[in-house]
Amino acid sequence: MELKELKQQLKPYQALLGIDYGEKRLGIAVSDLLRTVATPYQIIYHQSLEKDLDTIYQIVVEKEVGGIVYGLPLQMNGVEGEIAAKVRLFADKVYAANGLPFTFWDERLSSLAVENFLIKQADLSRAKRKKILDASAAAYILQGALDALARL
Repeated sequence: MELKELKQQLKPYQALLGIDYGEKRLGIAVSDLLRTVATPYQIIYHQSLEKDLDTIYQIVVEKEVGGIVYGLPLQMNGVEGEIAAKVRLFADKVYAANGLPFTFWDERLSSLAVENFLIKQADLSRAKRKKILDASAAAYILQGALDALARL
């Protein structure tokens, strides 16, 4: 679904969930209820699809989430590759489990941008960056979508 369609389906005072999908872990970010600011929330380490879906459901309930934004890892030429197909498949499974509307947001270079920020601005060690990179990338992706939503 396009971002405009997602906006139309959201009720007032519902947060958005941002997910940065990876094969080993999911970076999770959540917006405030006014959908203006994205905040890194947690990293989910894959154990099983069932456990991942349960954890996502718990966050949805706890944070009053009305929709999801997935980072879509396009190749530099804009073409979807193998990982993008996995993200789409995962999004379909999450939708089947909770029925929340969702959209995709181009995440090219998001992890690189966040890592550069954490190195240059926050001066974090490699070990500390590793602990927060995925959730921070999810927040970066979600913030891009929130900014675009505000312009619609």
